[in-house]
Amino acid sequence: MDRVAVLELLDAVRDGRTDVEAAVERLSVASVALSYATVDVHRALRTGVPEVVYGAGKSAVQITGILRTLNERGQDGLVTRISADKAAEVTVALGDAGVTWSAEAQVLLSRVGPVPALVGRIAVVSAGTSDIPVAEEAAVVAEALGNHVLRIQDVGVAGIHRILAQVETLRRMRVVIAVAGMDGALPGVLAGLVRVPVIAVPTSVGYGASFGGIAALLTMLNACSPGVTVVNIDNGFGAAYQASLINQLGAVR
Repeated sequence: MDRVAVLELLDAVRDGRTDVEAAVERLSVASVALSYATVDVHRALRTGVPEVVYGAGKSAVQITGILRTLNERGQDGLVTRISADKAAEVTVALGDAGVTWSAEAQVLLSRVGPVPALVGRIAVVSAGTSDIPVAEEAAVVAEALGNHVLRIQDVGVAGIHRILAQVETLRRMRVVIAVAGMDGALPGVLAGLVRVPVIAVPTSVGYGASFGGIAALLTMLNACSPGVTVVNIDNGFGAAYQASLINQLGAVR
């Protein structure tokens, strides 16, 4: 249940199409218990975004069950880190109407409501081509949450002219997501060039001393430029969610 559904329910009570007891019963169901998950069906009401499913470690059957629970209540279902095999099984189980899967981002969307009007401007900037899968997770999730997204790829600090050529475009954004592995220097550079929030995503890309993204993470946490916020290693979803909250500040959802 989301804000729109609650308003429709209250209108129905006011107009006599639904009695008070039925409305109370519907509002009282805040979660649905499955044998393997407790689905939070009021999260969209509280936060504006339905529960998002982390697909890694869940079976296709479990993912399908959670999505069905959300979809039956008029809520879109979003799954991150879902493999091709699982995505194919879920798509068949749900029926392909309204189901889309991004292979590069490993994100699946089961949409039952109208496509939201896109608002604002979020840039997703990747330092290198190897960072694109994480950047694409951020971009796809941000779009699913109702944001205009601009993708700028392979503009890391090894060729600083590449990002400098994008500065005027980036200054027109409301939020910038900077995705980088190796030395992780890109977000700090960007924060010194633009006047909008920069959300840094360290990736696990790099040779041995990158320690699976820890080196990039530490660089970003120690960025000299103010205005950088850092999420976890490879967490494109977390960056997109935070960017969406910033981009849509003041919007009624």
